[in-house]
Amino acid sequence: MSGKVYNQVRDYAIIVLGLFLYAFGVAAFLIPAKIIGGGITGVATVIYFTTGIETGYTYFIINIFLVLAAIKILGTSFGVKTIFGMAVMAVFLNVLQSIFTHPIIDDQFLSAVLGGILGGAGLGIVFNRGGSTGGTDIIAMIINKYRNVSPGRIIMYCDVIIIASSFFVLKSVEGMVYGYVSMWVVSYTVDSFLNGAKQSVQMFIFSERYDDIADYIVYQANRGLTVFDGTGWYTRKHVKVIMTVVRKREASPIYKQIKQIDPDAFISQNSVMGVFGHGFDQIKY
Repeated sequence: MSGKVYNQVRDYAIIVLGLFLYAFGVAAFLIPAKIIGGGITGVATVIYFTTGIETGYTYFIINIFLVLAAIKILGTSFGVKTIFGMAVMAVFLNVLQSIFTHPIIDDQFLSAVLGGILGGAGLGIVFNRGGSTGGTDIIAMIINKYRNVSPGRIIMYCDVIIIASSFFVLKSVEGMVYGYVSMWVVSYTVDSFLNGAKQSVQMFIFSERYDDIADYIVYQANRGLTVFDGTGWYTRKHVKVIMTVVRKREASPIYKQIKQIDPDAFISQNSVMGVFGHGFDQIKY
């Protein structure tokens, strides 16, 4: 199996995992507790409580129309992943809804929180692999492509109206409030997941073996760097200072290699708010 095919298969497998978590949160915690969340799943849930039609069918039909916009604006690849995600999500919703016919826990607030956490984690996984579950996610991905606005915040704005409409179906202020609780948890979890995956750190490395460390970072860690001339004011010695920016998850292997090359190296690490350019995020302003 070629590397490209392997990466595609891995992406789709991870997307399926994210879709399962999202569907599990909705079908196992929200619907049995009569909590209507946001997105097209929320619309499908409203229709379910009104007509009895299972959420998976309604969810898929509504998204068929919305996916055309994703294909036109975000490209064919995104459209394929969206159609795939819609189909898998619809199946998961119907299967899980038939299994979880009663609340797992007799606490609406806890159901809202757990459903929101699972849903947010699932969406974060799907977004991170370039997929979508359709509906308001499509709107979020379109805006995020051109503007540096968090997907979780966009989804939150779109979902306010959907959850508010649940009051006219369930006639329950409490249920609507718990719907907003779930919405906030989903939004927070999505942002935390995506920001955690993209978080970067800036490293300043002082070492007499700077050349070996620099070669490792460039040729094995595949990250760029800059070497500055410096002077140790206490020793009055000229030193070389390496400055590099890497993803947070990439820092640990670099530390291990630096320790092997020069155990006496001095390192300063700082978290950075945003990194834009080759190998990182694109400027969207």
